[in-house]
Amino acid sequence: MNLPKKCIVDTNVPVTANKANDPAKIDDDLVACVENYVSAIDHVIKKGKLVIDSGDEIYDEYRKNLCLSSQKGIGNAFMKWVHDNRWRLPDTDRVTITKNGESYDEFPIHIELANFDKSDRKFIAVANAHPAKPPILQATDSKWLGWNDALVEVGITVQFICPLYVKRKYAKKMKK
Repeated sequence: MNLPKKCIVDTNVPVTANKANDPAKIDDDLVACVENYVSAIDHVIKKGKLVIDSGDEIYDEYRKNLCLSSQKGIGNAFMKWVHDNRWRLPDTDRVTITKNGESYDEFPIHIELANFDKSDRKFIAVANAHPAKPPILQATDSKWLGWNDALVEVGITVQFICPLYVKRKYAKKMKK
C-alpha cells in the first residue's frame, strides 16, 4: 500500500483500526483490511503529515468517536497524537473552512456531489481548500465510491485503503 506523505484522515480509518484489538469482533470480509488501516494510521503518526481544519470540526469528530487513551488501540493512539500535535502542524495544514448551513463555502460545486453526506463534507472542504489538495484516506464508507468520479473532476482524491472491500460493499448496496 502506497500511502501519501500528507493526507486527511476520515474518522472511519482510526475507528476501524481500533478493531485490531479484538479480532473476534471483526466481520470476516473486513479482517484482511484492518491491518491496512492500522498501517495507515501508524504511517500518519510517524510522518506527522496530517491535514485538518483550523476550527476543529474534524478534531471534534475524532473526539466523539475515539478516546485519548492510546492503550486501547492504534486509532485511539492516533487521537492522542492529534490531540498532542494539532497545534504543531504547519499553519498551511490547519486549513480554514467556512460553515455555510449544512455545508461549507469550500465544498466544491458539482451536480453529482449535491447529495454528499453532510457529516463528511468537512473532509472534502479541507481537501479543496488546501493548496496541495491532499488525498483523503477512506476505510469503510463505500458511498464515497459512488461520488469518486465527481470528486476527481473537482480535483479531490480519495485513497481507499482497502479498495476491494469497498467495491464489494458498494456493489451490495447498489443491488438493494
